[in-house]
Amino acid sequence: MTSHGALSVDDDQRRARLATRHLLAPGTAAPTPEAVTDALVALHSTDAASVYLSAMARLQSPSISEVERALYDDRTLVRMHGMRQTLFVFPTELASVVQASTTRELWLKERGLLLKNAVAAGLDEAWLEKVEAATIAEVRRRGSATGAELGKTVPGLRDQVLYGKGTKWEAWQPASGRVLRVLGFDGAVVRGRPVGTWLSSQHRWEPGTGHADIAVPEAQAELARCWLHAFGPATEADLKWWTGWKVTDARRALKAIGATQVALADGTGWLLPDDLDPLPAPEPWAALLPALDPTTMGWQGRDWYLAEEIKTQLFDRAGNAGPTLWWNGEIVGGWIQLPDGTIATKLLRDVGREGQKAIAAETERWQAILGEVRVTPRFRTPVERELNVT
Repeated sequence: MTSHGALSVDDDQRRARLATRHLLAPGTAAPTPEAVTDALVALHSTDAASVYLSAMARLQSPSISEVERALYDDRTLVRMHGMRQTLFVFPTELASVVQASTTRELWLKERGLLLKNAVAAGLDEAWLEKVEAATIAEVRRRGSATGAELGKTVPGLRDQVLYGKGTKWEAWQPASGRVLRVLGFDGAVVRGRPVGTWLSSQHRWEPGTGHADIAVPEAQAELARCWLHAFGPATEADLKWWTGWKVTDARRALKAIGATQVALADGTGWLLPDDLDPLPAPEPWAALLPALDPTTMGWQGRDWYLAEEIKTQLFDRAGNAGPTLWWNGEIVGGWIQLPDGTIATKLLRDVGREGQKAIAAETERWQAILGEVRVTPRFRTPVERELNVT
């Protein structure tokens, strides 16, 4: 890491970078879902709809089928657990970096917990190794299968494990879901097409490529480099939060990529050493972004794009962002799609007549994009609840 004491980056420049790097400013929309995901590093996938809506918000020609092509036909995008034990969609070429830098350690924890629960049920590690091997073999034989289908031919998946032994949450559960989750963390299997429509969170399982043979420091440095290009300038705390790493890992990665220190309104930030020149201010822009959009969820410190007085209205109690309205690099309200398909919006900050017109035009654009599709956010926020009864 290097110091560049003369360089400061104000909030207007941070918002200009957000608009340009996140493909939200006029003229920056991407031609493909792959280009969108590459620009943002990852798309949140806890809510299945977020992947599609986040991509379509930034595509020159919004298309559900194009996102499906990238995910399931061409396999240029892959869905897997990554930062903060969260499910994301990544560019396939970045998957090995994420697996080595982040998911591998999570796999050790997940597998350790599964083994603990198996032992509590009278099973042992030999049982786990056997059921893992049989499940992988069956997925490879079939090419694609649901958990229920695998359970019919892999008896160990039907065994019960004991969760929370000795606590008030103690419960017996089938091993199948947790075994497949662990194998997913290891890269032995990956999530394929959904069971049902693109809005479903239940997926078929397909063969994976196994865990990545990349040194952890090398992988962490590469992930930090990708993220800082998309989200910089950002603080050390932002990087630590986004990745879920220890602070020592974040510092080591910043040092490895030669990150340059800059002054921000809220403290010290970092930029890539070849990314210090300011970006021009974009033309005025508005956006409707979905729940858990990568831009909304990209930083721990959000004061420069999200006013304190409206935060609690747009996030649930667990910190999950609902659908948001944006005007010139700041969150200014929320929106939902009502059961009849109408998009309802609520402004929480004054945006003036120009902002109101731009948001109205963007709302009409989204009305046309969604058409007959009905999307309900998985996480309820105060604004979403309010709009849903008006």
